[in-house]
Amino acid sequence: MDSIYHEFALLLMVSALVGAVAVRLRQPLLVAYIIVGIVVGPAVFGWVGAHDQIDLLAQIGITVLLFVVGLKLDLHHIRHIGPVALATGLGQLTFTILFGFFIILALGKGWLEALYVAVALTFSSTIIIVKLLSDKRELDSLHGRIAVGFLIVQDLAVVVAMMIMSGLGGMGGEAVGGLTLAMALLARLGGAALLLFVLMRYVLPRIVDTLARSQELLLIFAIAWGTTLAALGEYVGFSKEAGAFIAGFSLASTAYREAISARLSSIRDFLLLFFFIDLGSKLDFSTLGDEIGTSIVLSLFVLIGNPLIVMAIMGYMGYRKRTGFLAGLTVAQISEFSIIFVAMGISLGHVDSGALGLTTLVGLITIALSSYMILYSHRLYAWLAPWLGVFERRHPFRELAVEHAQRDGVRADVVVFGLGRYGSRLAHALVQQGIHVLGVDFDPEVVRAQQHHGMNARFGDGEAPDFVESLPLAGVPWVVSTLPDYPSNSALLHALSLNHFKGHIAIVARDEAEAARLAHLDQVEIIHPFNQAADFAALDLAARIASAELSPEKESP
Repeated sequence: MDSIYHEFALLLMVSALVGAVAVRLRQPLLVAYIIVGIVVGPAVFGWVGAHDQIDLLAQIGITVLLFVVGLKLDLHHIRHIGPVALATGLGQLTFTILFGFFIILALGKGWLEALYVAVALTFSSTIIIVKLLSDKRELDSLHGRIAVGFLIVQDLAVVVAMMIMSGLGGMGGEAVGGLTLAMALLARLGGAALLLFVLMRYVLPRIVDTLARSQELLLIFAIAWGTTLAALGEYVGFSKEAGAFIAGFSLASTAYREAISARLSSIRDFLLLFFFIDLGSKLDFSTLGDEIGTSIVLSLFVLIGNPLIVMAIMGYMGYRKRTGFLAGLTVAQISEFSIIFVAMGISLGHVDSGALGLTTLVGLITIALSSYMILYSHRLYAWLAPWLGVFERRHPFRELAVEHAQRDGVRADVVVFGLGRYGSRLAHALVQQGIHVLGVDFDPEVVRAQQHHGMNARFGDGEAPDFVESLPLAGVPWVVSTLPDYPSNSALLHALSLNHFKGHIAIVARDEAEAARLAHLDQVEIIHPFNQAADFAALDLAARIASAELSPEKESP
């Protein structure tokens, strides 16, 4: 290319087109960006010539990413992660690192490369998983909350791993004693902690309060602060990544963190585009051919092993196999942090580019496959449920404790599944009409909130036949479902059928396409909330207009 500007314009257009295909295939965009890097790199067309410029933007993108992670670190939320999220997160990390390390050693890798790749296999993409769960409206479900909890544990672990490995920067050079190395690392960490405390307590709040008078200046300062501490972190023997995280964390206690984070999110996504393009363009396919077998073995380990350990831990802690399965699928992938972690190892001289190529291959395989596994998790569970009984106690006490809390003495005329905005409003309106309503929701906080407002509400999974069996459905004339999607409603109908429910069933359709799919279900009435609300509003407005036209005009004075 004669012009770097023309080259960047071409890269952006190709990225947009390939990204559109990825969205159509319901794949995360980072997969599309790596593919773009491969296509425009020397392996295919060789369009990339501005390596230095792209590499600089890629490094700034990583800095902003780690800065935003530190900025969003909510210590209050960490204190309330809960025992299951903490146990599952730590258990999965330990299992993956230990077994992954020995598997990679058995595949002929050196111990340091095995350690880096094993640690990289433990991290799952918070961004991808939260997006997928949000699209499925499962972010506030029980398994969604647990998954977000142990993803926070993983985010903390990746930062700790980066700081420890970057603190061991001397491992690539002369040999040093273990005690000397440990003391040097502790001294660096202690110095960083002291500096961070002083900045957070006495310096940054005053600076940020002054700069916040201009939103544009606040944004510039945030990027400047992140890049400055990233450079300082590298200068004192840590890494740019660790320095960028500390920069973000130092501003996390200010009142402006949400405003800064909101403005940086789009910048982060744009700059990370260049990181993944740069990564794809630098992949050496002459050596990647030797890593295909290894990448397949490690991908299977991540796709199967990680969910199994999560299911085992959650089953032991008293959750049903379905909850453990749905939560476990969220760790059946590695993340962008995995690639960044290994790339940091290359910059420190700990590993070579082969480790990065291997990690990238595993990332492409696991992210692509696990995205579909999460999207079609309910259908996948229906296929595998008969073989998952080993991951469930005979008495799953944590879920049953809440489910059975109000079983005795319950009488219901209507059972409403799903207590979101529409479901809770419908249930309260029915109660005001003197109708006995039993509400069911998979979000324990929603259940507690509705109980606080006087509703007879119960925590449970309407898609699980065992739970539906526990409900007082005998003689109930109506069941209403406001569950968010077709698979959930189909599973509920199956559970009701297994328990021989004889009453009427109504299902809320959120749009016309969903109504068309639900129309094929037998013996189901469809509720169209948006159409009915519009019709009611039109009738009410027409009545007001007619009333105004019929009212006598005021006499002139």
